[in-house]
Amino acid sequence: MTELTSLKNHFLVAMPSLDDPYFSRSLIYVCEHDSEGAMGIVVNQPSTMNVKQLLEQTDKELTVSDDKAEEIVLAGGPISQERGFVLHSTQKGWASSLALAPRVMVTTSKDILTAIGNDEGPDDAIIALGFAGWSKGQLEQEMQDNAWLTIEADEEILFHTPIHKKWQATVNKLGVDVWQLAPGSGHA
Repeated sequence: MTELTSLKNHFLVAMPSLDDPYFSRSLIYVCEHDSEGAMGIVVNQPSTMNVKQLLEQTDKELTVSDDKAEEIVLAGGPISQERGFVLHSTQKGWASSLALAPRVMVTTSKDILTAIGNDEGPDDAIIALGFAGWSKGQLEQEMQDNAWLTIEADEEILFHTPIHKKWQATVNKLGVDVWQLAPGSGHA
């Protein structure tokens, strides 16, 4: 049996043939991947909510800066869609944040939302509702079935590329024409 290579801090890039309505052309940042399964956040699917609307639900007294109010909250995945996740750049002072890579952290703590709303949060942050998850061996099977390509996560794409351009930017970084790949290629 081969040893598992963790995809933590990698992107999963949905193949064009992946026709699941939720994951079609999705880009997922993998937060955790081990022998028990995987967890990630879709970083290119907008929800129907912006930051101001989200913060109004969590703290009615909060005033949101104009810079942040209209930022889109992402639909992070089909699991626990009522639960918020914040992927953010490394910044001291967030004890409840978990380091995923040297310059990427994740938290579910509400205090960071208030800081983001007041322009006191991390330099870079993505707010998402829900996550994507895979049970033991499920992601590996989906990869064998050619549903996903993988590439090491790129902070520029993660934090600074517009939502609607992230999938294509990552595909371009892969250096392959995914439209030329057959859904069942690579298996004899």
